[in-house]
Amino acid sequence: MSNFFRNNIFSVGLIVILAVRSIMDNDFFRDPLGWIINMLIIIPGVIIGITVHEYAHALAAYKLGDMTPKYQKRVSLNPIRHIDPIGFVALLLIGFGWGKPVQVNPYAFRKNPRRSNLITDVAGIATNFVMAFLFMGLMKLLFVTLGATLPYDVLYYTVRVMSGIVLMNLVLMIFNLLPVPPLDGFGIVTEIFDLRNKPIYDQLYNMGFPILMFLIILNIPSRVISPIINALYTMFEAVFF
Repeated sequence: MSNFFRNNIFSVGLIVILAVRSIMDNDFFRDPLGWIINMLIIIPGVIIGITVHEYAHALAAYKLGDMTPKYQKRVSLNPIRHIDPIGFVALLLIGFGWGKPVQVNPYAFRKNPRRSNLITDVAGIATNFVMAFLFMGLMKLLFVTLGATLPYDVLYYTVRVMSGIVLMNLVLMIFNLLPVPPLDGFGIVTEIFDLRNKPIYDQLYNMGFPILMFLIILNIPSRVISPIINALYTMFEAVFF
């Protein structure tokens, strides 16, 4: 996704505006130390969420026969391979972001390019779901095994970091499910309905950025994403707690 945003100067301006709004909304000037601590707590979730998301895309494509991610050293859990600076800051400050896009050559897939593309698109989203579920389980394990022995501050901040990892993975999962180019949701819809070979595909893809900009300015993604994230987080808590 990074090239899609980087090549459009308006996206940078949007990020700056929304970042300033985020800072103001979170009382940065009233409690800068608290704001900085909150950012530090969120960073592990951002790094893990982006890394596993892009790694899953790369691994899926590689296993299905496309060597492109392997040649580009994307089949790796090294965050440096996957973190896009602008996408990282965006996710940290305004609640949505992206990693370096995993380049895929659909003609290199061993068989059934549509199905292989679909699996590759779903892989990142599914991995974020699994990571969110896993870290909620680890929080439960932490309480059961060390909850009574750890100092309160250590337990408190460890739980906050782990909760942030759960939330960031859910954010990446739900945001990428939006059926707007260049998000994974659009790729999934494309393969299900075979849009790539239809005239409307290019029209939709070319309009993806203005549509996404319009939705973000109106704060529509947040309005759609937040209730779903809260519901999933509550569901995970009910499973483990």
